[in-house]
Amino acid sequence: MDTVLLPPIPPNKRPILGHLLEYNRDPMGFLQGCAQTLGDVVTLQFGKRSFYLVSHPNDIEEVLVTRSREFIKSRAVSSHRVLLGSGLLLSEGEFWQRQRRLAQPAFHRERIMDYGRTMVAHTHQMLATWQDGEIRDIHQDMMELTLAIVVKLLFDVEMSGQMKAVGKCLAAAMDLFSDRINTMFVPTWLPTPKKRRFYKAVARLDEIVYDIIQQHRASGTDRGDLLSMLLQSKDETDGSQMTDRQLRDEIMTLFIAGHETTANALTWTFMLLSQHPEVTQKLATEWQTVLNGRDPTVQDLPQLRYTERVVWESMRLYPPAWLIARQAVRDTHIGKYFLPANTVVLISQWLVQRDARFFDNPDAFQPDRWENDLAKRLPAYAYFPFGGGARVCIGKAFALMEAVLLLTTIGQNYRLSLLPNRPIRCDPSLTLRPKAGLRMQVQPSGEID
Repeated sequence: MDTVLLPPIPPNKRPILGHLLEYNRDPMGFLQGCAQTLGDVVTLQFGKRSFYLVSHPNDIEEVLVTRSREFIKSRAVSSHRVLLGSGLLLSEGEFWQRQRRLAQPAFHRERIMDYGRTMVAHTHQMLATWQDGEIRDIHQDMMELTLAIVVKLLFDVEMSGQMKAVGKCLAAAMDLFSDRINTMFVPTWLPTPKKRRFYKAVARLDEIVYDIIQQHRASGTDRGDLLSMLLQSKDETDGSQMTDRQLRDEIMTLFIAGHETTANALTWTFMLLSQHPEVTQKLATEWQTVLNGRDPTVQDLPQLRYTERVVWESMRLYPPAWLIARQAVRDTHIGKYFLPANTVVLISQWLVQRDARFFDNPDAFQPDRWENDLAKRLPAYAYFPFGGGARVCIGKAFALMEAVLLLTTIGQNYRLSLLPNRPIRCDPSLTLRPKAGLRMQVQPSGEID
């Protein structure tokens, strides 16, 4: 009989808690330390549950692509399903395949190319509220901007009166997700204040979303928005369409994936640019050469190559989605290590994308590293901010286009500077946010040497 090998376990495992305290103290630092000292597959103990941290691109490809049928989305966090239901982010199997087929036309390249003008127009609306020299929470601004854009493109409505309510509801949801490890030992039935705010927020979001779905169904017209496309989509295999519940679940998923991730990516990008004026200057040179002061359009994207590299490099260092979880459906293995059925595998973009084996000077912000087709020379899963395999983010092209257009529009009009002596900390929730926001001073670009 072959010897069953189990991955190494970090020291200082505490009774009952396991590695929970060390993880909570510094999630990303803890995971990075485990991988650097113990190798590419490590066993973590959170309470009674074992998790396997997998950190080599080849093993990650096995989980996400080659043997993806053996690994499903982790069912560990029920609160995700309360908000997102059976949307693309959490559904599995044939149902996921059907939903993906129905949603795919809404993200065809030709369709999303029409969205650029809306993105730039909403950015100018935000900039009109900025004043020379004022200090703003840039993360909050980016959250409100990308939410306004996704609502317009989702529903073809402005929702100005409801926008703050939607934003607060989504923030309450993310607040609960941040506590998913901290509250592991709290009974699921216990009505904590965060849970009460969360369920109240979901009920309010449901009310708003179902009302808009009914309005769209009643009109029966294609308004050019994503919801209209989803309403008209038919499964090519049986001609079926999405129910109101399925539409609601996909919309909730797009609320989170369609604004939260881009807002975070832009926030971290502005932080990095403030710390690297030489990169800001190269961006300004590219914008002047390509645009000569006019607004960017979708047609300009192929010429904004350095801007795109800045976004890529920012997402390498601060991936909006920083941790992926998969659950083994049966006894299986990762390399030489045995994984029992139901084991949860953790894969961290933050960890792999800062690995010195794949990136020179990995903690440095160097957009030029992406020149000469670095992406093609890397192992397939050394850089994967949008996930991978069949479940790669359906909105990848949308998000990249939005990030480049918004960064260019804002950067041509304003420079953003970090405030001195203000510590910046990450909040590793469902996405990677700056803890307590990111306050920066804004000044018109022309006024800065």
